[in-house]
Parts: sequence; C-alpha cells; structure tokens
Amino acid sequence: MSKKPKKKFYVVWKGLKPGIYDNWDSCKKQVTGFEGAQYKSFASHEEAQQAFGNPFEKISGAKGKKDLNTLTTEEKPILESISVDAACAGNPGTLEFRGVFTMTETPLFERGPYEMGTVNIGEFLALVLALAYCKKHKLNYPIYSDSKTAISWVKKKQVNTNLVRTHKNEQLFVMLINAQNWLRENTIATPILKWKTDIWGEIPADYGRK
Repeated sequence: MSKKPKKKFYVVWKGLKPGIYDNWDSCKKQVTGFEGAQYKSFASHEEAQQAFGNPFEKISGAKGKKDLNTLTTEEKPILESISVDAACAGNPGTLEFRGVFTMTETPLFERGPYEMGTVNIGEFLALVLALAYCKKHKLNYPIYSDSKTAISWVKKKQVNTNLVRTHKNEQLFVMLINAQNWLRENTIATPILKWKTDIWGEIPADYGRK
C-alpha cells in the first residue's frame, strides 16, 4: 500500500498574488509566466509563515534601493537574512525602526513613533529586537545593519549616547535598559553583518525618506 504524500505549503514572495498556498496548483497559478517569480515549498504551515512573515504586506521599494536579485557585483548580500533600519525626523526627533526579511522586504516587526530619539538608538534597538526575533523563532538568519555605531553597541552590550533623558523619551530609555540587559543575559550566535550601501544600494528596511 503506497503512502499518502505529505502535504506541503508554498510561499510566493513574488507572483501575481504573494502569500501562502496549501497546494501546488494554487501556487502555480501565481508564478507561471510571472517574470522573476520567487516561491518555495515548506513542510508545515508554521515554517511557511516564518519564511513569509506576518503581516503579509510587502513594503514598496524605497528610493535608492536596488533589485538584489539582479546585482552583478562580485560580492552579494545574503538574501535569506533580516535587515533592520531606523528613521528619525530630526536628531533627536521622532523615531521609528523596523526589521524586514531581506529577500522580499516583508515586514517582521515595526516600532514607533517615539518622541525625542536618535537614529543610533533606533538602529541599536532594531538590531536587538531582530536578535530576539531570531532566538524566539529559532531562525539562523544573519542580520544586516548599515550602522557601524549600532553594531558596535550590540557587540559591547553597552549603549554610548549623549541623548538627555527627559519625560518625553522615558519609554525609549526604558527600552534601552531592557535591550542591554537582554544582550547580557543571552548568548548570541547570530551573525551581525554590515550592509554595504555603496555597492548594494539602500538597505531593504530603509524608509525611503532621504
């Protein structure tokens, strides 16, 4: 008696309608004839969700971004990775930060706006949140940041900021304390890599507000 084939789930990152499909026929309709289609099968719905991200919206390409799938540079970024970035209206000013799946720019987390923050603080918090995200979901993806300062702070497990603590940014300072404590209490094996903007264009998590 032949065994019943195991059910597979299909993630469509680029196709007529990106999403998660529970059968090949439905997936095939989204990618057949679609130029540059990106899709992959997974053994469980949970794995498919982790690969695709939640929610299912794809961020529109920001100014300065390149199509990473068509890069001709000798050195290329690892597409199966997480990219983080921050945006600040003024420095200090209104701060936001987020992380996305590099290959598809699918949002994994987004925080803000917060009053009276700085870009470096946002970049640091985004990195720590990405590390915690990988640990929680047991992911082996490397994490990209375009901030040397934030990467240095994470490696030292210590923030060095001149920002004055006030009632307006109290929440940010509490987050900084919690982030530093998390780094000291957890073993980090996830690679943190510097995004090479000069050859790859803007990092996929970029807000496109430059």
